[in-house]
Amino acid sequence: MPVLVMKFGGTSVANLDRIRRAAKRVGVEVAKGYDVIVIVSAMSGETNKLVGLVDETSPLYDAREYDAIVSSGENVTAGLMALTLQEMDVPARSWQGWQVPLLTTSAHSQARIEEIPTDNLNAKFGEGMRVAVVAGFQGLSPEGRITTLGRGGSDTTAVAFAAAFEAERCDIYTDVDGVYTTDPRISPKARKLDKIAFEEMLELASLGAKVLQTRSVELAMRYKVKLRVLSSFEEQSDEAGTLVCDEEEIMESNVVAGVAYSRDEAKMTLLSVADRPGIASIIFGCLSDAGVNVDMIVQNISEDGRTDMTYSLPTDQVKRAEQALDVLKNDGGLNFQELVIDEDVAKVSVVGIGMRSQSGVAAKMFKVLSDEGINIKVITTSEIKISVLIDRKYMELAVQSLHDAFELEKA
Repeated sequence: MPVLVMKFGGTSVANLDRIRRAAKRVGVEVAKGYDVIVIVSAMSGETNKLVGLVDETSPLYDAREYDAIVSSGENVTAGLMALTLQEMDVPARSWQGWQVPLLTTSAHSQARIEEIPTDNLNAKFGEGMRVAVVAGFQGLSPEGRITTLGRGGSDTTAVAFAAAFEAERCDIYTDVDGVYTTDPRISPKARKLDKIAFEEMLELASLGAKVLQTRSVELAMRYKVKLRVLSSFEEQSDEAGTLVCDEEEIMESNVVAGVAYSRDEAKMTLLSVADRPGIASIIFGCLSDAGVNVDMIVQNISEDGRTDMTYSLPTDQVKRAEQALDVLKNDGGLNFQELVIDEDVAKVSVVGIGMRSQSGVAAKMFKVLSDEGINIKVITTSEIKISVLIDRKYMELAVQSLHDAFELEKA
């Protein structure tokens, strides 16, 4: 039988009533003739509760035990979902990550999937099981320990299973009814997209859109897994939600598909750094070793053999970056005059595959911001996106103005 993967996030399985509602959706797909792999998250709030218990018990915790504890929330949901389906006379069985097994690297709390053997589940499907309810977010290390895939890892689990079992589609059920041109809470004119290209979704996810985890979109794009984002709280039709698919499946796209934003950004500037070969390698190698995720980078024109280096980073990594650079300076590996930190900035981006063939997008974006009196601090571009760093107080104004200027409310 054809395989369908259905993933239910924490809000979709927050209590028994919602689990029953989700189970009914699964039952509908089974009645259509699918063997279904259901990936479940922990019930809403459970993972945060478990993380809090770990922090309270051991601030400098053993990552192996951390994974054993925080992965338990998904086990509870998987068991409850399987029991609910059985009550509906749907042959179902719950599976933990190690039982499949979902094989991962040994990087606890941020493991990456290595392989998903299909033999165990296929054997059970052959024996009459119609639904395999798999605990998302978790796997098995080469050492035989439970691992977790990082926050949002259940999305990645779902896409990985869809790829391994060559599923017809992977449906991601969440608390929104699809992917929007921007956050509807900021712009009332935001429009739900019927389809969006993998590349556009990947950019939007990495730039702040919270609908899908970035790694899950990367995986879907690599293995050509059709993704559909749906609401678990609304009536469904075959055209419901947003389909994330190949660019070739979209007949005609707007030049700009969406406007994304990230509120939790900071800007760091190293003043008067020696302008010589290898200096960037020293700076960003140091930050990488400290686990700092640097995004936008600008280097000023050199004067008298000195230059300024500016970059953006998440606000929660500022202290880590500051400490790493202080150590580097004190050890004599880097000589700079001053480190200037601005934690009151935001990143706003426009994304669209149509930008490849359409000129003038950057000019229009910059004029819109200029007309609103918004100063641009840093700019970075790719083939299908333009991002700017601005003062945080102007973030919502920038998002609304750009959404209006590119007429994203129009199909």
